[in-house]
Amino acid sequence: MGEAHAADVTRGAAAPPSLAEDQTQITCSRSFATWLAQHRVGLAFSSYQSGQLFLVGQFGNDNLSFHQRNFVRAMGLAPRGDELYLASLNQIWRFANVLGPDERANQNFDRLYVPRTAFVTGDVDAHEIAVEASGRIVFVNTKFSCLATVSATHSFKPVWKPKFISRLAAEDRCHLNGLAVENGRVRYVTAVSATDVVDGWREHRVGGGLLIRVDDHAVIAGGFSMPHSPRVHDGWIWLLDSARGYLVRVDPVTGAKQDVAFCPGFLRGLSIHAGHAVVTLSLPRNLSFSGLPLEEEIARRGGTPWCGVQIIKLATGDVVEWIRLEGAIRELFDVAVLPGTTCPMAAPESGEDLSNLLTIEAPDGALG
Repeated sequence: MGEAHAADVTRGAAAPPSLAEDQTQITCSRSFATWLAQHRVGLAFSSYQSGQLFLVGQFGNDNLSFHQRNFVRAMGLAPRGDELYLASLNQIWRFANVLGPDERANQNFDRLYVPRTAFVTGDVDAHEIAVEASGRIVFVNTKFSCLATVSATHSFKPVWKPKFISRLAAEDRCHLNGLAVENGRVRYVTAVSATDVVDGWREHRVGGGLLIRVDDHAVIAGGFSMPHSPRVHDGWIWLLDSARGYLVRVDPVTGAKQDVAFCPGFLRGLSIHAGHAVVTLSLPRNLSFSGLPLEEEIARRGGTPWCGVQIIKLATGDVVEWIRLEGAIRELFDVAVLPGTTCPMAAPESGEDLSNLLTIEAPDGALG
């Protein structure tokens, strides 16, 4: 199977003076491959704007691999053992790794994710996704302002909605967007506002955001500006205060908030591994973060907006490694750490490469 690289990769160097409209230059911190090797992980990140899933790894003498596949409106990611789940425009995809511990694809790749199941949801604006300990797939159905699971018959089956949402309607009333799993169940969600009218959240982007506990609908903390990607780790709830540009931690008992790190981009997507937070940053959609605190904060610090991935040491808030994308790709959505792999790749959703990729599961016993 042919390898698909998204762009040329350089380390610590500036992008070329000009790029064609469909080109992207990827720049990485010098020790990014070393960080992946030390932790024996790969990364997956998604771009709904370009409709791409990226798998990042390293091989040989600190060589970086960026493997890319096209999935329209690639959004939320959820790794689960040897599986990877992806939310897209019309489907929830389940990928399975078909390689054994000592097998390699194209010499270097030690994990090959093949799309095995597609749950067709239609365009419900699926955002983040998780797989609970029971195996139930739960995704944020942003268009209908609820949490949902897949259905064998219908587009989705609702499983929870905020108590301030009076009924299910395809109106994106509060911009529910993120979820967090604790003890094997979805426990927390983020919403941009507590509004119950069509597109009502847009008037509350600054200061209207909420962190909500699913079990009892309690608002754990408020006052966020477009929060995304809650995660439970080490006794805290971590989330992205996206329109401010901050990684924040929240006390789940008192709701007290603490800024941990600032990143110069619109934050969406958070994965925590071995004392580090991995986040994705996006550029402004209309050339400026108009009306958002993020724009003023970047200017105050003398910076410019980023699109890319940053790895933050939780103990200090320092950015220790990074990937920067410049050119055609301007917006990312989610990121996931893939433990136990050094160099992952994925098969496409259709075409000759998928048609010719035939694998056989071992039978339970001798064949008759």
